Amino acid sequence: MVTLVNLRAYWRFLIVFYQFSPLIVAYTRDRRRYFLFGGRRRVDPEERVRRAEILLDSLLTLGPTFIKLGQLLSTRPDILPPQYIDVLSSLQDDVPAAEWSEAQQVLEAELGPVDAVFDEFDREAISGASLGQVYKATYDGEPVAVKVRRPGIEALVEADLRVIRWSLPLIQRFIGQGRAFSLENLADEFAKTIRQEMDYTREKRMLEEIRGNFEGDENIRIPDPYDEASGPRVLTMEYLPGVKISDVTALDELGVDRHDLAERLDRIYLQMIIEDGVFHADPHPGNLAVQEDGSIVFYDFGMSGRVDPFIQDKIVEFYIAVANQNIDGILDTLIEMGTLSPEADRQVMSDVMELAIADARGEDIETYRVQQIIEQVESTIYEFPLRLPRNLALVLRVATVVEGVCVTLDESFDFISVATEYLSEEGYREETVKQVVEETADQFNRTAQSLVRVPPKLERTLDRAERGNLTFNVRVDDKNSVFDRLAKRLMYVFFVATGALSTAILYSFVPDDPIPAVVAAVLTLPFAFLLYRAFKSKSGLRATPQFTRQNLRDRREE
Repeated sequence: MVTLVNLRAYWRFLIVFYQFSPLIVAYTRDRRRYFLFGGRRRVDPEERVRRAEILLDSLLTLGPTFIKLGQLLSTRPDILPPQYIDVLSSLQDDVPAAEWSEAQQVLEAELGPVDAVFDEFDREAISGASLGQVYKATYDGEPVAVKVRRPGIEALVEADLRVIRWSLPLIQRFIGQGRAFSLENLADEFAKTIRQEMDYTREKRMLEEIRGNFEGDENIRIPDPYDEASGPRVLTMEYLPGVKISDVTALDELGVDRHDLAERLDRIYLQMIIEDGVFHADPHPGNLAVQEDGSIVFYDFGMSGRVDPFIQDKIVEFYIAVANQNIDGILDTLIEMGTLSPEADRQVMSDVMELAIADARGEDIETYRVQQIIEQVESTIYEFPLRLPRNLALVLRVATVVEGVCVTLDESFDFISVATEYLSEEGYREETVKQVVEETADQFNRTAQSLVRVPPKLERTLDRAERGNLTFNVRVDDKNSVFDRLAKRLMYVFFVATGALSTAILYSFVPDDPIPAVVAAVLTLPFAFLLYRAFKSKSGLRATPQFTRQNLRDRREE
């Protein structure tokens, strides 16, 4: 079995390499304009969009595993530029269903003869996805939806996961060290995620947990699973039809208040993420429906996630800081969550956040939206670059997709306003104020203690300085290798000067035999060339700024 998987993986590797070869050639030429020589070439945003579309087509051609990979990449602004994120965000997990005869084999291997288990079973799939497909049936007299794993998908996924792992060293040649680390983490994360999504036993467990968290809430409907007709590759659940949540015309015909619907959807996800710690992570319109009474139906819990209490607290602090336009609070929260490096230039990041919020809120301070802020943060994340914890990346994706759905329902919908109101109602803002007061009091106590401890220490230090035995240890942080390049230049100058002087002396004192002077000159030329390159190089001794206001303006214009 292992040999067959390896053989299939080798074959798939060749197919994947062929499919991505145009992009590989393009990225290679970006590093060296003419492959073996020449400087880097600049890639403008239009070219990035074109390449992103090529990547999208390639992912669709390569099938289920790579479609899922593209969806995951669309949530990782720490790995891909914004243009790629925008294009891949449109990637829908919607592919033709497999033949019934193949799906039947999976069903009967899990549950037994189809007609013996179900009262009725419609052989035409009502929806198809990359990893599974859904059929309508009747079980114990009740209408049900039966989700069946796509036939043969396990072997294909395992082979593709090996291909992805084998491809990492090649891909890492075209990206920086920080993104290379993120990409390796992404590969591990993707392998875990896609295996979990193929396990319908886990999906049923997550579905039941989230369903229990909303028990008695009439605003939300989650299908009830049937244990006796479910297994690792088959999930049978209550059939809950409804109008697609993005079909505003049909919703208006039902008389549904779309603003109220958007607010309820927002609050449902806030409860999942902030209170419950377990959430439905794929809220695109195909997985959300609305019934006649206005309740929201959730489908497909294969992609779901958990948030640990620490991240929950930090998300609350982030929302409150954004609502209060507290730049320092936003940066502190991002650092504590691990999204922003503590070594990042805080002043630069403050400028970025100020510009992002100013750009997002427009003329009316109360109308800015979280999605606009996140888009600006995503651009900054790619520029630095930074890493996103896995579940935080899912939360980021959920926030943007949910807000997109809410704005489709109501163009004037204010995500931040609803979130702020929700946090106030649940007492989170009061708890945060109390925490700030406690921290301020603690800081005051520490300051008072320092006022007592510092004077004696200062007096001892001044005494040592007066006696002349005060020493300092200084560590220079040379991230741009300035001293290294300066040392090389000095060395080249020394060799060139020595060579030139030797050539002049030999030519002057041995005029009848020019060969020694020529040899000295030839030996000096390489060092002269290296010295020329050292001064000609654009990197020079200048530090490269991580981010500037002009960068952000250019990105907006592009």
